[in-house]
Amino acid sequence: MSEYDANVQTALDMAAARAATTLNMANLQEYLHGRAQNWQRRTDVVRVLSADAAFDKTEDNMTRAERFMRGQAMTRRLHELQNELGWTNDDIGLAMSVLDSPLPLTLHFQAFEPIFKLQASPTLLAEYGPLIATRGILGCYLQTELAHGTAWWIGAAGRTATHGVVQAQLVLPEGEDGSLEDHKPLPGIVLGDQGAPKSLGGFAATDNGFVRFDRVRVPLKNMLSRFARVTEEGDYVRPPHDKLGYGGYARTFCSDCLYLMYMLTRSPSHATAQPPPSLSVTPPVRRQGTRGPDGLERQVITYPSCTDGCSPSSPRIRVPSVANPAARLSAGDTSLLAELHATTAGLKVLTSSASIADVETARRSAGGHGFSAAAGLGRIYAEVLPSATYEGDNYVLDQQVVRAALKAYKALNSSANDLPPSSAYLQRLMDVNDGPPRIKFDSLGPDAVKLAPPLDNVIAQLNGVVALLEWRAALVVRELANNRKSLDVGSGFADADATRVARAVTDAFVAGRVADMARNMERDGLRAGDAAVVEQLLMLYLLTSAEAALPDLLAHGLLCGPGEVAGLRRAISALCAALVPHAIGLSDAFGFTDWELDSALGVYDGRVYEALWERAQREPLNEKEVTDAYEESIKWVLQNGQRRAAMHAAAKL
Repeated sequence: MSEYDANVQTALDMAAARAATTLNMANLQEYLHGRAQNWQRRTDVVRVLSADAAFDKTEDNMTRAERFMRGQAMTRRLHELQNELGWTNDDIGLAMSVLDSPLPLTLHFQAFEPIFKLQASPTLLAEYGPLIATRGILGCYLQTELAHGTAWWIGAAGRTATHGVVQAQLVLPEGEDGSLEDHKPLPGIVLGDQGAPKSLGGFAATDNGFVRFDRVRVPLKNMLSRFARVTEEGDYVRPPHDKLGYGGYARTFCSDCLYLMYMLTRSPSHATAQPPPSLSVTPPVRRQGTRGPDGLERQVITYPSCTDGCSPSSPRIRVPSVANPAARLSAGDTSLLAELHATTAGLKVLTSSASIADVETARRSAGGHGFSAAAGLGRIYAEVLPSATYEGDNYVLDQQVVRAALKAYKALNSSANDLPPSSAYLQRLMDVNDGPPRIKFDSLGPDAVKLAPPLDNVIAQLNGVVALLEWRAALVVRELANNRKSLDVGSGFADADATRVARAVTDAFVAGRVADMARNMERDGLRAGDAAVVEQLLMLYLLTSAEAALPDLLAHGLLCGPGEVAGLRRAISALCAALVPHAIGLSDAFGFTDWELDSALGVYDGRVYEALWERAQREPLNEKEVTDAYEESIKWVLQNGQRRAAMHAAAKL
């Protein structure tokens, strides 16, 4: 046998894995990105950024200060490109989403601008709107307090922002203006950066800051007074509905939830979607174990533990947005707020919790290399980890989801025919002639969604599992309601109960969206062969959701004993195995370039060991053959040890 070359073999293994899939890349890319125009626009933006030196990604050895300055330089360059290429603000947002580090500008787009647009008066909109839209001023969202709440880090407040949306107590009965020329704050305002980046080095390019106000007067015209206002005489005029003030936060919260979902598509976890490229690439090219007849060690992806762990954590879920919530809120219509909050709160918890867990799964699946900065997984983990806390602590949001569920249950008898999507699962309790389904899980493996079966059969199979998850949600909510002395939902719940019930409610909602997605595949342009693979993903997501819910399913008699549990797990394993040949194809369908991933383990050609070696050569410590630390420290330690060893040897003579 010829001499084994690991670098050549990894490339051959990757080529073989890519050839194994039957997926149509062009069709699936258009489907995953919504339409061909979206995919093409993204491709164009990535091409521009990857060719521009301002967005070079060799930052692993930068200090925090250097990363901050790099972030500001990238922000400037994005606006220069907007001027040069005629990019829209949507293009700027798209460009920011594919960069490797959150920029201070993110909070301007995600929080400051939408709240200003929603709550500012027409006069204030006319004065500041154009400046905000063109970044003639830069904003932040000054909400969190040091002595109150779960966080104290305000993105862009430390050194970048010129303006902020401030949550402040209204005190009723001429100030100076800060300068947009020299970036100095107003008198009475002390601000700065909080220091080192957040845990694990995350958000290093963003100036997470502090701001202190000492008797600072806010001019009447600068108050966000579309709904509530203060007259020139000093009288307070209440809004038409107390919750309208919350609308801005709800808009930001909803936007952040959807932003989270998008961000997760480019990370190795993703409540909405796919095997991450670095996780998908590594197992096919990594070999370990006993050599086979071909003289090669076994591919890691063929081990059952890796097959189950490396399969997609869930399908891509297109969560339908509520029709034009901002416009309706602006008009004073608050009818959507409760539904909007109940839905987005649950989705935020689900997406953030799943992403954090899945990034760690990806890191471990990559072995020791997963801990290397060259893998890119640590950087993603540092970005995703705080999502369990920002825009609402997940434990607190669980409580709010449960409160909404109990309110819906309390009103069930009077509104069973008019349940919103977030509470539709409760309809199961009213269907007296339609009890919980009995599912034969062994029929839900890959054979249930082979190439081009009748679509109605696939939908029926999916609907059975959807019904199971909806029954689980309905029964755990009813159980919680019956176990409480009253349905007064003002008090809290034990965290364990809240987390379990909230997850059941959210799983039921998402399961319904999965069924919607399956029904709309043909309408959305997905071809039959590609649809069959996506249907397997959908089924896998529903079955793994059911597996995670086993305690509830068994406690409420929705599953009966070890036989059905074993059948459920056999179906999951069979689907995971069936999806392995498509792992690389599914990864390729998202179209991430090597520049975007910035991961030695996710390189397109599979030559991961060459990429790891090349990355190691960039380490500044390797610039000198002998480190400066030798003369300063290492030499003394060695000589000291040698002297002591000689003294010890002499003492034995």
